[in-house]
Amino acid sequence: MRAMLLDAPHRPLRPAELAMPSPGADEVLIRVQACGVCRTDLHVADGELTRPKLPLVLGHEVVGTVVARGARVDDLAVGTRVGVPWLGWTCGTCDYCRAGQENLCDAARFTGYQIDGGYAEYAVADRRFAFGLPARYGDVEAAPLLCAGLIGYRALRMAGDPATLGIYGFGAAAHIVAQVAVQQGRRVFAFTRAGDTAAQAFARSLGAAWAGASTEPPPEPLDAALLFAPVGALVPAALRATRKAGIVVCAGIHMSDIPSFPYDWLWGERVIRSVANLTRRDGAEFLALADRLSIRTHTERFALADANEALARLRDGRLQGAAVLTPDRG
Repeated sequence: MRAMLLDAPHRPLRPAELAMPSPGADEVLIRVQACGVCRTDLHVADGELTRPKLPLVLGHEVVGTVVARGARVDDLAVGTRVGVPWLGWTCGTCDYCRAGQENLCDAARFTGYQIDGGYAEYAVADRRFAFGLPARYGDVEAAPLLCAGLIGYRALRMAGDPATLGIYGFGAAAHIVAQVAVQQGRRVFAFTRAGDTAAQAFARSLGAAWAGASTEPPPEPLDAALLFAPVGALVPAALRATRKAGIVVCAGIHMSDIPSFPYDWLWGERVIRSVANLTRRDGAEFLALADRLSIRTHTERFALADANEALARLRDGRLQGAAVLTPDRG
């Protein structure tokens, strides 16, 4: 099969011909139809996440069709369309797994990090972490739901029940969760890079009540803030924008160091918390919610061979919505 392969951090992906993977007893083989390009892929490629399997096929927003299944798989028929997210395997027996916190499993393995992902024509996945997808979404449109959507949903849940919500970094995750929040009746305030009027207009087109630079104060105090930009300096900025008892949720898997700030900005029972990975419960709840609501994913399609261009565009902030790779099989 054809794939785009990462040999080492800080190197471009290279086109490669790899042997077709075979599913294990609890796995399915998936013919990839689309794979989203996520900021976490950048963190792996840029060496900011330091324990990847190498060489590696990136990609953890995988949409495809089951074409073969292992001996113990009886719940996913050949021909079923599935989505494969970042969390790719957990032990199922540790304290975290048994407590419903499988996202914190110390033995967890991740798609496109320790498990080859979807920047390829085929991929294998543990059947437990292959989700059914709403029929209303095409393959390309569904791909961003599997990380940008899921992490945004988990971050929103961790924010409590905010009436006013700030979103810092208006990329793939933000453009999905903003629609969810607006349709739930929340007032959304979008924070972007200074001078990024296109991103601000995009946010307003999705229902944001206000959009401005991350250095600006919102027009009213926030009940909660979600941070998708991996910039530690935004944490104290978001704290200053929240009211007492406000919650600041750091939704990225990697972030630059948080600078020191006065205790007074945290005082008043404000909370800083992180979101780590996702659970199967998140997947079931969010995909059902996306099916009920009028959530539209904004995507830009790239051929598999153009994965480096998609990553570069994401790194430079030159995407509106999400980049999605599709294998061109001829």
